Amino acid sequence: MELKIGNTLIGQDHPTYFIADIAANHDGDLDRALKLIQLSAEAGANAAKFQNFRGPEIVSDYGFNHMNAQVSHQAKWKKSVTQVYDDASIPFEWTPILKEACEKAGIDYFSSPYDFEAIDMLDPFVPAYKIGSGDITWIEACLRMAKKGKPVLLATGASDIGDVQRAVDAILAVNPQLVLMQCNTNYTAADGNFDNIHLNVLKTYHQIWPELVLGLSDHTHGHATVLGAVALEARVVEKHFTDDNGREGPDHAFAMNPQSWAEMVRNTRQLERALGSGKKFVTQNEQDTVIVQRRCLRAGRAIKAGQTLTRDMITVLRPATPGAIMPYDIEKVIGLKARQDLEAGQELRWISLGE
Repeated sequence: MELKIGNTLIGQDHPTYFIADIAANHDGDLDRALKLIQLSAEAGANAAKFQNFRGPEIVSDYGFNHMNAQVSHQAKWKKSVTQVYDDASIPFEWTPILKEACEKAGIDYFSSPYDFEAIDMLDPFVPAYKIGSGDITWIEACLRMAKKGKPVLLATGASDIGDVQRAVDAILAVNPQLVLMQCNTNYTAADGNFDNIHLNVLKTYHQIWPELVLGLSDHTHGHATVLGAVALEARVVEKHFTDDNGREGPDHAFAMNPQSWAEMVRNTRQLERALGSGKKFVTQNEQDTVIVQRRCLRAGRAIKAGQTLTRDMITVLRPATPGAIMPYDIEKVIGLKARQDLEAGQELRWISLGE
């Protein structure tokens, strides 16, 4: 299957589609958001993505205040969970400005909305919707996005196959344009996260839903995970993007920067070229090596016309001169007679042998 985001076709026979998730890395500054859009485009992103949420619509102040402690990546936050979400939220009024900036940069704009109002607000501006892993169980929201009739990207971090099945079934019932993305939602930037990304889940997804486009929403360092996912047929890749990994904020530490992003795209394009076709054939640049590296049957010594060939009279040596008899036919040659004199080392041809 293939689908289209903006003007870009996405699928197994098309280049990987890269999404720079700017997320909260704008740090509440519109000019900074616009700068990151431009930098991501220059680094090779196909799209810049933001997150539309408002603190009271995504987190319960009561709920987090009554937890014993902040856990996972939130343990490093110096502010309360509610404060972090409030600081990272972007005004709806930014949306047309961000959209225009993406258009000028030549990339797509879209966002992950985290409430019904944000879903509806984004509709005129985005060519696709991204459902974050945390909302995979909120089927109401999944359906509200899916029913807009645009491609839906579903991240599947912190979920089991039952959670994925439930969400996929609901979305496909109203919209066939689904990108199913493997994800791990530990944002600590720890090296141990490589042990938990489980890229082979992409194989499972392909077995269950062979018609879907696959993807990766990744939070590991570097791009080794990305290359592995692309080799496993993922064709949409989302990673966080910043211009400075040392900045304070929830998403900077594990994000890609312009240099590492450009390297990721460059290496992925090389990998795509290397993956090539599933058909096995002699390629154009191997034509000469078929001759110089393969062997053919040759006279092991001088042979007179009329002599019957025995195995000890035949040698198998390079090059495989065009028209010569190949080694796999040696049993057919033994017992035949030479029709002409053959010099030692001369290739054997069917025309020079007979009964």
